[in-house]
Amino acid sequence: MSSVWFDGIEELNTVEAELRTAAARVGVKGSAVVRASALKVEAWAKQFAPVDTGHLKGSIGPPTFHGDGRSGVMEAVIEAAANYSGFVEWGTSRMAPRAFMGPALDRVAPDYIAAMEKISDPLEQGGR
Repeated sequence: MSSVWFDGIEELNTVEAELRTAAARVGVKGSAVVRASALKVEAWAKQFAPVDTGHLKGSIGPPTFHGDGRSGVMEAVIEAAANYSGFVEWGTSRMAPRAFMGPALDRVAPDYIAAMEKISDPLEQGGR
């Protein structure tokens, strides 16, 4: 099982794709997909981030990675480090949300799922 997880807005941005083959083969390819997808999420988040001073946009990324996929586990974390980033993403009682991380993940998720399904489907790999 592979997951894309956004801490704090799980119900909106959890993406799961079943991985049906051995972890060793899928792990290396899956690791490459996770890395490439995380970089794309970072790039889209920077494009979607509202800009006043540029501090929020500049505080996004780069992704950090945990695990290497060989054990079936790899995690990418893309963080907006500005102390007010959560208020911008989810809004407040006085300010409407101006989401940037969620839409970035939404933009990348379909390609991530398709890539993971392709590497996990033995028929797509010629039965190997």
